[in-house]
Amino acid sequence: MIVFVRFNSSQGFALELEAGASVAELKEAVGREQGVQPEQLRVIFAGRELHSDCTLQGCDLPERSTVHVVLPPVESARALDVVLQNRLGLAGDSLTRVDLSASRLPTSSEGLAAALETNTETESRSHSSFYIFCKTVCRAIQPGKLRVRCQTCKQGTLTLSRGPSCWDDVLVPDRIHGLCQARGCDGRVAEFYLKCGAHPTCDSDTSVALDLITANIRGVPCIACTDVTSPVLVSQCPERHVICLDCFHTYCVTRLQERQFVHDPEIGYSLPCAAGCANSLIKEVHHFRALGEEQYERYQRYAAEECVLQMGGVLCPAPGCGAGLLPENGLRRIQCESNAGLGCGMRFVFCRECKESFHEGECQTRSPPETGAALQGYVVDEEAALRARWDQASRQAIDETTRPCPKCRVPVEKNGGCMHMVCPRSACRFQWCWLCRVEWNHDCMGNHWFG
Repeated sequence: MIVFVRFNSSQGFALELEAGASVAELKEAVGREQGVQPEQLRVIFAGRELHSDCTLQGCDLPERSTVHVVLPPVESARALDVVLQNRLGLAGDSLTRVDLSASRLPTSSEGLAAALETNTETESRSHSSFYIFCKTVCRAIQPGKLRVRCQTCKQGTLTLSRGPSCWDDVLVPDRIHGLCQARGCDGRVAEFYLKCGAHPTCDSDTSVALDLITANIRGVPCIACTDVTSPVLVSQCPERHVICLDCFHTYCVTRLQERQFVHDPEIGYSLPCAAGCANSLIKEVHHFRALGEEQYERYQRYAAEECVLQMGGVLCPAPGCGAGLLPENGLRRIQCESNAGLGCGMRFVFCRECKESFHEGECQTRSPPETGAALQGYVVDEEAALRARWDQASRQAIDETTRPCPKCRVPVEKNGGCMHMVCPRSACRFQWCWLCRVEWNHDCMGNHWFG
Protein backbone atom coordinates (compact mmCIF):
# COMPACT_ATOMS: atom_id res chain seq x y z
CA MET A 1 0.00 0.00 0.00
CA ILE A 2 1.05 3.60 -0.60
CA VAL A 3 1.20 5.97 2.38
CA PHE A 4 2.09 9.67 2.17
CA VAL A 5 4.32 10.77 5.02
CA ARG A 6 4.82 14.31 6.28
CA PHE A 7 7.91 14.29 8.47
CA ASN A 8 7.95 17.19 10.94
CA SER A 9 5.32 18.98 8.79
CA SER A 10 7.48 18.89 5.64
CA GLN A 11 6.07 18.71 2.13
CA GLY A 12 5.93 14.95 2.42
CA PHE A 13 6.92 11.88 0.44
CA ALA A 14 5.34 8.57 -0.56
CA LEU A 15 6.21 5.23 1.03
CA GLU A 16 5.29 1.84 -0.39
CA LEU A 17 4.62 -0.75 2.31
CA GLU A 18 3.14 -4.23 2.46
CA ALA A 19 -0.64 -4.41 2.86
CA GLY A 20 -0.34 -5.80 6.39
CA ALA A 21 2.52 -3.52 7.47
CA SER A 22 2.69 -2.40 11.09
CA VAL A 23 3.25 1.06 12.48
CA ALA A 24 6.69 -0.12 13.61
CA GLU A 25 7.59 -0.94 9.99
CA LEU A 26 6.40 2.51 8.96
CA LYS A 27 8.67 4.07 11.59
CA GLU A 28 11.62 2.01 10.37
CA ALA A 29 11.06 3.12 6.76
CA VAL A 30 10.78 6.78 7.78
CA GLY A 31 13.84 6.42 10.04
CA ARG A 32 15.91 5.14 7.12
CA GLU A 33 14.64 7.93 4.89
CA GLN A 34 15.33 10.71 7.42
CA GLY A 35 18.38 9.27 9.17
CA VAL A 36 16.83 9.09 12.65
CA GLN A 37 16.19 6.32 15.18
CA PRO A 38 12.75 4.71 14.59
CA GLU A 39 12.01 4.41 18.32
CA GLN A 40 12.19 8.19 18.65
CA LEU A 41 9.45 8.76 16.07
CA ARG A 42 5.77 9.22 16.75
CA VAL A 43 3.14 8.54 14.08
CA ILE A 44 -0.02 10.69 14.26
CA PHE A 45 -3.17 10.08 12.22
CA ALA A 46 -6.65 11.55 12.71
CA GLY A 47 -5.91 13.01 16.11
CA ARG A 48 -4.25 10.05 17.82
CA GLU A 49 -0.83 8.47 18.06
CA LEU A 50 -0.58 5.08 16.36
CA HIS A 51 1.13 2.46 18.51
CA SER A 52 4.01 0.46 17.04
CA ASP A 53 2.40 -2.95 17.51
CA CYS A 54 -0.71 -2.02 15.49
CA THR A 55 -1.14 -2.59 11.76
CA LEU A 56 -1.91 0.33 9.47
CA GLN A 57 -5.16 -1.29 8.36
CA GLY A 58 -6.11 -1.93 11.98
CA CYS A 59 -5.75 1.81 12.59
CA ASP A 60 -8.35 2.54 9.87
CA LEU A 61 -5.65 4.03 7.68
CA PRO A 62 -6.78 3.55 4.06
CA GLU A 63 -4.68 3.47 0.90
CA ARG A 64 -2.97 6.77 0.01
CA SER A 65 -3.68 8.34 3.37
CA THR A 66 -1.42 11.06 4.75
CA VAL A 67 0.18 10.46 8.15
CA HIS A 68 2.29 12.84 10.17
CA VAL A 69 5.54 11.51 11.62
CA VAL A 70 7.21 13.75 14.20
CA LEU A 71 10.44 13.75 16.12
CA PRO A 72 9.35 15.82 19.13
CA PRO A 73 11.76 17.46 21.57
CA VAL A 74 12.28 15.57 24.82
CA GLU A 75 10.09 17.96 26.83
CA SER A 76 7.29 17.72 24.31
CA ALA A 77 7.53 13.92 24.25
CA ARG A 78 7.08 13.76 28.01
CA ALA A 79 4.07 16.07 27.81
CA LEU A 80 2.57 13.91 25.08
CA ASP A 81 2.92 10.82 27.26
CA VAL A 82 0.90 12.55 29.97
CA VAL A 83 -1.83 13.43 27.48
CA LEU A 84 -1.95 9.89 26.12
CA GLN A 85 -2.23 8.42 29.59
CA ASN A 86 -5.19 10.64 30.44
CA ARG A 87 -7.04 10.66 27.14
CA LEU A 88 -10.67 9.49 27.10
CA GLY A 89 -11.43 6.56 24.85
CA LEU A 90 -10.19 7.79 21.47
CA ALA A 91 -7.81 4.88 21.00
CA GLY A 92 -10.67 2.44 20.44
CA ASP A 93 -12.79 4.79 18.31
CA SER A 94 -10.76 6.64 15.71
CA LEU A 95 -12.20 9.58 13.82
CA THR A 96 -12.80 7.26 10.85
CA ARG A 97 -15.36 5.23 12.82
CA VAL A 98 -16.87 7.63 15.36
CA ASP A 99 -20.63 7.99 14.89
CA LEU A 100 -22.18 11.37 15.76
CA SER A 101 -25.63 10.75 14.28
CA ALA A 102 -27.28 10.32 17.68
CA SER A 103 -26.70 14.01 18.45
CA ARG A 104 -28.72 14.99 15.33
CA LEU A 105 -31.21 12.11 15.44
CA PRO A 106 -32.17 11.65 19.09
CA THR A 107 -34.59 8.88 19.84
CA SER A 108 -38.04 9.77 21.10
CA SER A 109 -38.46 6.72 23.32
CA GLU A 110 -36.73 6.52 26.68
CA GLY A 111 -34.25 3.68 26.75
CA LEU A 112 -34.36 3.16 22.99
CA ALA A 113 -30.64 3.56 22.49
CA ALA A 114 -29.87 1.12 25.31
CA ALA A 115 -32.20 -1.50 23.88
CA LEU A 116 -30.67 -1.32 20.39
CA GLU A 117 -27.12 -0.40 21.29
CA THR A 118 -25.55 -3.72 20.31
CA ASN A 119 -27.26 -4.04 16.94
CA THR A 120 -26.80 -0.46 15.76
CA GLU A 121 -23.17 -0.31 16.80
CA THR A 122 -22.37 -3.52 14.93
CA GLU A 123 -24.25 -2.52 11.80
CA SER A 124 -22.84 1.01 11.66
CA ARG A 125 -19.28 -0.29 11.41
CA SER A 126 -19.90 -1.30 7.78
CA HIS A 127 -21.33 2.10 6.81
CA SER A 128 -19.88 5.57 6.49
CA SER A 129 -20.51 7.77 9.52
CA PHE A 130 -20.24 11.04 7.57
CA TYR A 131 -21.55 12.42 4.29
CA ILE A 132 -20.38 15.52 2.45
CA PHE A 133 -20.81 17.28 -0.87
CA CYS A 134 -17.60 17.01 -2.89
CA LYS A 135 -17.20 20.28 -4.83
CA THR A 136 -13.88 19.60 -6.54
CA VAL A 137 -13.85 16.11 -8.12
CA CYS A 138 -17.10 14.19 -7.68
CA ARG A 139 -19.50 17.16 -7.59
CA ALA A 140 -21.90 14.92 -5.74
CA ILE A 141 -22.88 13.76 -2.25
CA GLN A 142 -20.28 11.26 -1.09
CA PRO A 143 -19.15 9.46 2.07
CA GLY A 144 -16.82 11.70 4.02
CA LYS A 145 -13.89 11.25 6.37
CA LEU A 146 -13.39 13.31 9.51
CA ARG A 147 -9.95 14.75 10.16
CA VAL A 148 -8.40 17.07 12.75
CA ARG A 149 -5.54 19.54 12.77
CA CYS A 150 -3.98 22.09 15.08
CA GLN A 151 -5.90 25.36 15.03
CA THR A 152 -2.63 27.31 15.31
CA CYS A 153 -0.34 25.77 12.68
CA LYS A 154 -2.99 23.95 10.60
CA GLN A 155 -0.97 20.72 10.68
CA GLY A 156 -2.35 17.27 11.45
CA THR A 157 0.19 16.84 14.26
CA LEU A 158 -2.26 17.42 17.10
CA THR A 159 -3.22 14.54 19.39
CA LEU A 160 -6.65 14.85 20.98
CA SER A 161 -7.33 14.79 24.71
CA ARG A 162 -10.70 13.21 23.90
CA GLY A 163 -12.68 12.24 20.84
CA PRO A 164 -15.78 14.13 19.64
CA SER A 165 -19.07 12.82 21.03
CA CYS A 166 -21.55 15.02 19.14
CA TRP A 167 -21.77 17.17 16.02
CA ASP A 168 -21.25 20.36 18.03
CA ASP A 169 -17.82 19.05 19.07
CA VAL A 170 -16.93 19.01 15.36
CA LEU A 171 -18.76 22.10 14.06
CA VAL A 172 -18.36 24.55 16.98
CA PRO A 173 -14.79 25.90 17.43
CA ASP A 174 -12.71 25.59 20.61
CA ARG A 175 -14.63 22.66 22.16
CA ILE A 176 -11.88 20.02 22.16
CA HIS A 177 -8.22 20.46 23.03
CA GLY A 178 -5.07 18.45 22.57
CA LEU A 179 -1.31 18.78 22.15
CA CYS A 180 0.42 19.77 18.89
CA GLN A 181 3.68 17.96 18.16
CA ALA A 182 4.87 20.23 15.33
CA ARG A 183 8.23 21.84 16.02
CA GLY A 184 7.90 25.37 17.34
CA CYS A 185 4.12 25.17 17.77
CA ASP A 186 2.43 25.26 21.16
CA GLY A 187 -1.10 24.85 19.79
CA ARG A 188 -3.65 23.31 22.13
CA VAL A 189 -6.97 23.64 20.25
CA ALA A 190 -8.37 21.08 17.80
CA GLU A 191 -9.88 22.10 14.47
CA PHE A 192 -12.02 19.46 12.76
CA TYR A 193 -12.77 19.28 9.04
CA LEU A 194 -14.14 16.77 6.54
CA LYS A 195 -12.82 15.43 3.25
CA CYS A 196 -14.33 13.37 0.46
CA GLY A 197 -13.84 9.67 1.07
CA ALA A 198 -14.22 8.67 -2.58
CA HIS A 199 -10.78 9.80 -3.80
CA PRO A 200 -7.36 10.96 -2.51
CA THR A 201 -7.45 14.55 -1.26
CA CYS A 202 -4.99 17.35 -0.58
CA ASP A 203 -4.80 19.54 2.53
CA SER A 204 -6.87 22.34 0.98
CA ASP A 205 -9.58 20.00 -0.32
CA THR A 206 -12.21 20.27 2.43
CA SER A 207 -15.96 19.74 2.29
CA VAL A 208 -19.07 20.80 4.20
CA ALA A 209 -20.66 18.27 6.54
CA LEU A 210 -24.18 17.15 5.61
CA ASP A 211 -25.19 16.19 9.11
CA LEU A 212 -28.77 15.11 8.26
CA ILE A 213 -27.63 12.45 5.79
CA THR A 214 -26.86 9.11 7.37
CA ALA A 215 -26.58 5.40 6.60
CA ASN A 216 -30.01 3.75 6.74
CA ILE A 217 -28.97 1.16 9.34
CA ARG A 218 -32.57 0.75 10.51
CA GLY A 219 -33.98 -0.06 7.07
CA VAL A 220 -36.62 2.69 7.16
CA PRO A 221 -38.64 3.11 3.91
CA CYS A 222 -38.54 6.43 2.06
CA ILE A 223 -41.49 8.71 2.77
CA ALA A 224 -42.03 9.26 -0.99
CA CYS A 225 -41.13 6.09 -2.95
CA THR A 226 -41.32 3.68 0.06
CA ASP A 227 -38.11 1.95 -1.07
CA VAL A 228 -35.46 1.05 1.50
CA THR A 229 -32.17 2.56 0.33
CA SER A 230 -29.03 4.02 1.89
CA PRO A 231 -27.97 6.68 2.61
CA VAL A 232 -31.04 8.74 3.50
CA LEU A 233 -31.83 12.21 4.78
CA VAL A 234 -33.57 12.24 8.15
CA SER A 235 -35.61 15.36 8.84
CA GLN A 236 -35.34 17.25 12.11
CA CYS A 237 -39.12 17.16 12.53
CA PRO A 238 -40.52 15.43 15.65
CA GLU A 239 -41.36 12.31 13.60
CA ARG A 240 -37.86 12.11 12.05
CA HIS A 241 -39.26 11.39 8.58
CA VAL A 242 -36.86 9.63 6.21
CA ILE A 243 -36.44 10.42 2.52
CA CYS A 244 -34.02 8.83 0.05
CA LEU A 245 -31.61 11.12 -1.80
CA ASP A 246 -33.29 10.61 -5.21
CA CYS A 247 -36.67 11.64 -3.81
CA PHE A 248 -35.06 14.50 -1.88
CA HIS A 249 -33.68 15.77 -5.19
CA THR A 250 -37.14 15.57 -6.78
CA TYR A 251 -38.70 17.27 -3.77
CA CYS A 252 -36.21 20.14 -3.91
CA VAL A 253 -36.52 20.64 -7.69
CA THR A 254 -40.34 20.64 -7.50
CA ARG A 255 -40.40 23.20 -4.70
CA LEU A 256 -37.81 25.35 -6.47
CA GLN A 257 -39.81 25.41 -9.71
CA GLU A 258 -42.83 26.58 -7.71
CA ARG A 259 -40.68 29.06 -5.76
CA GLN A 260 -42.00 27.55 -2.56
CA PHE A 261 -38.78 27.53 -0.57
CA VAL A 262 -39.08 29.34 2.74
CA HIS A 263 -36.93 32.36 3.60
CA ASP A 264 -35.85 32.32 7.24
CA PRO A 265 -33.83 35.32 8.50
CA GLU A 266 -31.43 33.08 10.44
CA ILE A 267 -31.27 29.93 8.32
CA GLY A 268 -31.69 31.36 4.82
CA TYR A 269 -33.60 29.87 1.88
CA SER A 270 -34.70 26.44 3.02
CA LEU A 271 -37.33 23.70 2.98
CA PRO A 272 -39.22 21.86 5.71
CA CYS A 273 -39.70 18.11 5.99
CA ALA A 274 -41.27 16.63 2.84
CA ALA A 275 -44.36 15.81 4.90
CA GLY A 276 -44.79 19.52 5.71
CA CYS A 277 -44.06 19.13 9.43
CA ALA A 278 -43.82 22.33 11.47
CA ASN A 279 -40.44 23.58 12.76
CA SER A 280 -38.49 21.29 10.45
CA LEU A 281 -36.54 23.67 8.19
CA ILE A 282 -33.18 22.29 7.09
CA LYS A 283 -30.58 24.42 8.89
CA GLU A 284 -27.52 23.53 6.82
CA VAL A 285 -28.49 24.76 3.34
CA HIS A 286 -25.57 22.92 1.71
CA HIS A 287 -27.92 19.91 1.74
CA PHE A 288 -29.53 21.57 -1.30
CA ARG A 289 -26.39 20.76 -3.27
CA ALA A 290 -28.45 17.65 -4.02
CA LEU A 291 -30.19 19.84 -6.63
CA GLY A 292 -27.22 19.56 -8.99
CA GLU A 293 -25.09 22.39 -10.33
CA GLU A 294 -27.59 24.04 -12.69
CA GLN A 295 -30.51 23.92 -10.27
CA TYR A 296 -28.29 24.95 -7.35
CA GLU A 297 -27.30 28.14 -9.20
CA ARG A 298 -30.98 28.77 -9.72
CA TYR A 299 -31.58 28.15 -6.01
CA GLN A 300 -28.93 30.73 -5.12
CA ARG A 301 -30.46 33.30 -7.48
CA TYR A 302 -33.94 32.78 -6.05
CA ALA A 303 -32.52 32.97 -2.53
CA ALA A 304 -30.86 36.32 -3.30
CA GLU A 305 -34.06 37.66 -4.84
CA GLU A 306 -36.13 36.56 -1.86
CA CYS A 307 -33.64 38.22 0.48
CA VAL A 308 -34.03 41.51 -1.41
CA LEU A 309 -37.82 41.28 -1.18
CA GLN A 310 -37.68 40.50 2.53
CA MET A 311 -35.54 43.63 3.03
CA GLY A 312 -38.24 45.77 1.45
CA GLY A 313 -36.59 45.92 -1.97
CA VAL A 314 -37.96 45.27 -5.45
CA LEU A 315 -36.88 43.35 -8.54
CA CYS A 316 -36.62 45.18 -11.84
CA PRO A 317 -39.52 43.92 -14.01
CA ALA A 318 -37.75 44.66 -17.32
CA PRO A 319 -37.48 41.51 -19.50
CA GLY A 320 -34.17 39.76 -18.93
CA CYS A 321 -33.16 41.97 -16.00
CA GLY A 322 -34.61 41.13 -12.57
CA ALA A 323 -31.92 43.11 -10.73
CA GLY A 324 -32.50 43.62 -7.02
CA LEU A 325 -33.02 47.24 -5.98
CA LEU A 326 -33.27 48.80 -2.52
CA PRO A 327 -35.04 52.16 -3.01
CA GLU A 328 -35.83 54.60 -0.24
CA ASN A 329 -38.99 54.04 1.75
CA GLY A 330 -42.05 55.70 0.20
CA LEU A 331 -40.37 56.23 -3.18
CA ARG A 332 -42.72 55.14 -6.00
CA ARG A 333 -40.60 56.08 -9.01
CA ILE A 334 -37.88 53.44 -9.41
CA GLN A 335 -35.15 53.61 -12.04
CA CYS A 336 -32.97 50.61 -12.80
CA GLU A 337 -29.51 51.66 -13.91
CA SER A 338 -26.58 49.54 -14.93
CA ASN A 339 -24.06 49.48 -12.09
CA ALA A 340 -20.98 47.24 -11.93
CA GLY A 341 -22.49 44.93 -14.52
CA LEU A 342 -25.81 44.63 -12.69
CA GLY A 343 -29.14 46.13 -13.72
CA CYS A 344 -30.46 46.83 -17.20
CA GLY A 345 -28.81 49.28 -19.54
CA MET A 346 -32.29 50.42 -20.55
CA ARG A 347 -32.50 52.46 -17.36
CA PHE A 348 -36.03 51.16 -17.05
CA VAL A 349 -38.26 53.44 -14.91
CA PHE A 350 -41.20 51.70 -13.27
CA CYS A 351 -43.81 52.07 -10.55
CA ARG A 352 -42.98 50.45 -7.27
CA GLU A 353 -46.61 49.47 -6.66
CA CYS A 354 -47.74 47.87 -9.92
CA LYS A 355 -44.32 47.17 -11.53
CA GLU A 356 -45.49 48.81 -14.77
CA SER A 357 -43.84 51.79 -16.50
CA PHE A 358 -43.89 54.75 -14.16
CA HIS A 359 -47.06 56.84 -14.17
CA GLU A 360 -48.65 59.60 -12.16
CA GLY A 361 -51.82 58.93 -10.21
CA GLU A 362 -53.26 55.64 -9.03
CA CYS A 363 -52.20 52.35 -10.54
CA GLN A 364 -54.58 50.76 -13.04
CA THR A 365 -53.45 47.25 -12.19
CA ARG A 366 -51.74 46.02 -9.07
CA SER A 367 -49.69 42.97 -8.42
CA PRO A 368 -51.57 40.49 -6.24
CA PRO A 369 -50.49 40.59 -2.62
CA GLU A 370 -47.84 38.04 -1.74
CA THR A 371 -49.24 35.45 0.62
CA GLY A 372 -47.94 32.23 2.00
CA ALA A 373 -49.46 29.89 -0.56
CA ALA A 374 -50.00 26.30 0.46
CA LEU A 375 -47.35 23.89 -0.74
CA GLN A 376 -48.41 22.11 -3.91
CA GLY A 377 -47.01 19.70 -6.45
CA TYR A 378 -45.30 17.30 -4.07
CA VAL A 379 -47.71 15.13 -2.12
CA VAL A 380 -46.72 12.60 0.51
CA ASP A 381 -48.95 9.62 1.24
CA GLU A 382 -50.09 9.58 4.88
CA GLU A 383 -49.47 5.84 5.34
CA ALA A 384 -45.99 6.21 3.82
CA ALA A 385 -45.30 9.05 6.25
CA LEU A 386 -46.19 6.78 9.16
CA ARG A 387 -43.80 4.06 7.96
CA ALA A 388 -40.99 6.48 7.07
CA ARG A 389 -40.14 7.53 10.62
CA TRP A 390 -36.56 7.04 11.79
CA ASP A 391 -37.71 5.74 15.18
CA GLN A 392 -40.42 3.48 13.78
CA ALA A 393 -38.09 0.56 13.05
CA SER A 394 -36.72 0.84 16.54
CA ARG A 395 -40.19 0.91 18.08
CA GLN A 396 -41.10 -2.27 16.19
CA ALA A 397 -37.92 -3.93 17.39
CA ILE A 398 -38.74 -2.94 20.95
CA ASP A 399 -42.28 -4.31 20.68
CA GLU A 400 -41.07 -7.63 19.27
CA THR A 401 -37.83 -8.32 21.12
CA THR A 402 -37.83 -6.19 24.27
CA ARG A 403 -39.69 -5.81 27.53
CA PRO A 404 -39.40 -3.01 30.08
CA CYS A 405 -37.34 -3.55 33.19
CA PRO A 406 -39.89 -3.96 36.04
CA LYS A 407 -37.92 -1.51 38.16
CA CYS A 408 -36.80 1.38 35.89
CA ARG A 409 -38.97 0.65 32.80
CA VAL A 410 -36.06 0.89 30.35
CA PRO A 411 -36.60 -1.50 27.38
CA VAL A 412 -34.32 -4.55 27.62
CA GLU A 413 -33.63 -6.75 24.62
CA LYS A 414 -33.65 -10.56 24.83
CA ASN A 415 -31.48 -12.16 22.17
CA GLY A 416 -31.52 -15.86 22.97
CA GLY A 417 -30.26 -17.31 26.24
CA CYS A 418 -32.15 -17.97 29.46
CA MET A 419 -35.04 -16.13 31.11
CA HIS A 420 -32.79 -14.55 33.73
CA MET A 421 -32.57 -10.87 32.74
CA VAL A 422 -30.34 -8.11 34.11
CA CYS A 423 -31.18 -4.50 33.41
CA PRO A 424 -28.39 -2.95 31.24
CA ARG A 425 -28.56 0.41 33.02
CA SER A 426 -25.60 0.74 35.38
CA ALA A 427 -27.78 2.70 37.80
CA CYS A 428 -30.33 -0.13 37.99
CA ARG A 429 -28.93 -3.66 37.28
CA PHE A 430 -32.23 -5.17 38.48
CA GLN A 431 -32.42 -8.96 38.04
CA TRP A 432 -35.79 -10.23 36.84
CA CYS A 433 -37.61 -13.00 34.98
CA TRP A 434 -38.46 -12.52 31.28
CA LEU A 435 -41.67 -14.58 31.59
CA CYS A 436 -42.96 -13.54 35.02
CA ARG A 437 -41.68 -9.96 34.82
CA VAL A 438 -40.90 -10.02 38.53
CA GLU A 439 -37.66 -10.13 40.52
CA TRP A 440 -35.67 -13.28 39.79
CA ASN A 441 -36.45 -15.94 42.43
CA HIS A 442 -36.12 -19.66 43.19
CA ASP A 443 -39.43 -20.52 41.49
CA CYS A 444 -38.28 -18.91 38.25
CA MET A 445 -34.91 -20.65 38.55
CA GLY A 446 -36.55 -24.06 38.97
CA ASN A 447 -39.50 -23.82 36.59
CA HIS A 448 -38.48 -21.90 33.53
CA TRP A 449 -34.83 -20.92 33.56
CA PHE A 450 -34.71 -21.93 29.89
CA GLY A 451 -38.40 -21.50 29.14
